[in-house]
Amino acid sequence: RKAIREIGYEQAGFHWKTAKIDVLLHGQSPDIGQGVDNAADRQGEEGAGDQGIMFGYACRETPDLMPAPIYYSHKILELLAAARHDGDGEAGKLGPDAKSQVTVRYVDGKAAEATQIVLSTQHLDATWDSKKVRKVVEPYIREALGDLKIAEDCNWYINPTGKFVIGGPDGDAGLTGRKIIVDTYGGAAPHGGGAFSGKDTTKVDRSAAYAARYLAKNVVAAKLADRCT
Repeated sequence: RKAIREIGYEQAGFHWKTAKIDVLLHGQSPDIGQGVDNAADRQGEEGAGDQGIMFGYACRETPDLMPAPIYYSHKILELLAAARHDGDGEAGKLGPDAKSQVTVRYVDGKAAEATQIVLSTQHLDATWDSKKVRKVVEPYIREALGDLKIAEDCNWYINPTGKFVIGGPDGDAGLTGRKIIVDTYGGAAPHGGGAFSGKDTTKVDRSAAYAARYLAKNVVAAKLADRCT
């Protein structure tokens, strides 16, 4: 309930006070566990709880060594979330459910300008339309993009359906583990297909992806390459 409250869900269909929470967990399969535990006994380190293909990636496009499109998409949502939590003007009337996408044109291998900006964000005032939402969020979008130029013919898609009042699990339950690209590099690098969500560190889908990212970041940070997979 604390997590739901901190995120900000207080709507009729999904409220931190009234949400029904069922805990349906049991121990890991002993058949899998023996592979993890036996390796720990033999090698002093835990074994892998699964097999798979994991990738790490880094590039010199942004301060975080992330590709520009995913970096700026995340930055937009970070600023909007901060404004919402701080009650910053009308941004305080935005809801917690949101996602963004930025399309970037490259020139000579470098991010030159944003050609398309997509933002869908929940809002608590049912009278708001897409134009009103854009008026509220555009200053934060421009701040997030910083020095990245916005093309004169840039396509803006802000709440393109026109209304987004019902959000979170009340509006679209979805499935755990679907957002594998937004959790990594926005499509700029290969992905083995394994999701991060709901997995402990014995699952290499998460831990090996982190390790691979660490290696790639060090290669780029050491100026051994402009990008590394």
